[in-house]
Amino acid sequence: MNLLLLQPGDFLDARRVRLQGRRLLHVQEVHRARVGDDPRVGLLDGPMGRGRVLRLDAEGLDLEVELSEPPPAKLPLSLVLALPRPKVLNRVLAAASSLGVARIVLVNAWKVEKAYWKSPRMDPDSLRLHLLLGLEQGRDTVLPELRVERLFRPFVEDALPAWQGSALGLLAHPGASLACPRSLQEPCVVAIGPEGGWIDAERASFRDAGFREVDLGPRILRVETALAALAGRLY
Repeated sequence: MNLLLLQPGDFLDARRVRLQGRRLLHVQEVHRARVGDDPRVGLLDGPMGRGRVLRLDAEGLDLEVELSEPPPAKLPLSLVLALPRPKVLNRVLAAASSLGVARIVLVNAWKVEKAYWKSPRMDPDSLRLHLLLGLEQGRDTVLPELRVERLFRPFVEDALPAWQGSALGLLAHPGASLACPRSLQEPCVVAIGPEGGWIDAERASFRDAGFREVDLGPRILRVETALAALAGRLY
C-alpha cells in the first residue's frame, strides 16, 4: 500500500480522519507508523496529499490530512477482457487499476467456463476491493470504470461501437500478422482473450467492429503479464 485511500465516511471533520480495519492493520504491521509520521493519503475520486498521524492504537488511526494534489492522469487505455479464472481475476483487476487503465469490460467468451460467473469473486464488493487495492499500489484515487457483460455477441456487435467511440481497437492474439504498435498518441481499446485465446468466430466479430489483430511476440503470456506488456508498449 503506497497510498492510504480515504473515503468520505472516514472523515471526523474537514481535515481529520479515522481509519480502522484493513487499513489500520496495514499501517501498524507493514508501515510500522508512529505518531508524527506523514504518510501519503488520497480521497477516493478526489485529490491527494499528506496526512499526519495524531493517534495510532488498536482502536484506530487518526490523521490530520492536507489534500491539495491532483491524482495522476489515467492512461487513454480501455480493456475488453474475457473473464479470467477467479483467482487470476483478482490480480488482473488490481494490476489494471494500478497501471491507470481507464475502463474495463469483463465479457464472456467460448472458452470461459460458466462456473467463473458464479464465483464469489464476481460479487461487486469483491471486484471493487481489488480495484481499490490497485489504486493503493499505484498511488491513484480514481477508480476505473468497470462493466460486466455476460453475453458476448450483444456486447461486441451492438454495444461495443458506442463504448469504443473513436478509439483505436486492437485484438491481442498470438500469431497475428501485425506487431503491437508502440507509443500511441491516441486512445485505444485492447481486447485480451481467455486461456486458449479467442475462437475464430469471436475474432471475426471483433474484426467486424473495426479491431485489428496484433501480436506481442512468440511467447504465450498470462493475462496479467500481457496486460503489463501492452500498457508499457502502447503508452
